[in-house]
Amino acid sequence: MRTWRNACPATSAEGPVLTLSAIADDVRAAAARFAAAGIGSPEHDAEALAAHVLGVDRRRLLGLGSWPPGAAERYRVLVDRRCGREPLQHLTGVAYFRYLELAVGQGVFIPRPETELLVDLVLPVIPAGGTVVDLCAGSGAVGLAIATERPDTAVHLVELDPGAADWLRRNVTELSPRASTHCCSVLDAVSSVGPWRAHVVIANPPYLLAGSEVEPEVERDPALALWGGPDGLDTIREVAVAARALLVPGGTLAIEHDAAHQGAVVDLFEQHGFHDVAGHQDLTGRPRFVTARTGRRSD
Repeated sequence: MRTWRNACPATSAEGPVLTLSAIADDVRAAAARFAAAGIGSPEHDAEALAAHVLGVDRRRLLGLGSWPPGAAERYRVLVDRRCGREPLQHLTGVAYFRYLELAVGQGVFIPRPETELLVDLVLPVIPAGGTVVDLCAGSGAVGLAIATERPDTAVHLVELDPGAADWLRRNVTELSPRASTHCCSVLDAVSSVGPWRAHVVIANPPYLLAGSEVEPEVERDPALALWGGPDGLDTIREVAVAARALLVPGGTLAIEHDAAHQGAVVDLFEQHGFHDVAGHQDLTGRPRFVTARTGRRSD
């Protein structure tokens, strides 16, 4: 990114000479440090932190010259923390998901962009005035995306971790106060959400195999949101059981899973009596989602 100083330019025999601004110099230096630290999006993160400190959109960085008093030091502190692999979203306090700005921080799973496709898979099958249950809701990203894009829908968000549930309630209050929150386990959701039956159950559960190597930023996510047991399927098994009890006949279950587990998840859902079980890919072509339907007979 090239940003120019907003002061009178220096001159030479050839005319005005443009010089990089103090902000741009610091952003470029931060990006170089991030790249050296192994961060995959160094320019983006350097600009995002500068925009956060300045309270402007990233696109407005172009044309800004000098830091306001104290801002340069605040920026350097954040850059140091990011070099220590603190997640960008923890530093800014915001995670973007579809059309939402979610409040996030230590204690709640940071939603990933690929999970947005999970919402796309279920929006077309939610009937008018339907009910949706979001299991393992975390920050509420999936359920609140549905609640805001389909405001006719009754959404129930279920989260076991009390720390994550605090962030969930905050986001519900700010984005969709009509949505209901339930701080309980996946299996307890059957009684907590009742007596309502759901037309859609959706989940992005913990699915990493115990002991898997993860990026330093991922290690900052709460353990309850990451680890799915020895084979990565412990919570997915619970989701299958709960969804069978929660869904109306003909209802839809949609779940995100590890890219290596699609075959196992398909088999698991079929063993639990689901029909029309299908795998889906993310935008990079990896198998990441499974959808399934309950039978039209009463179960």
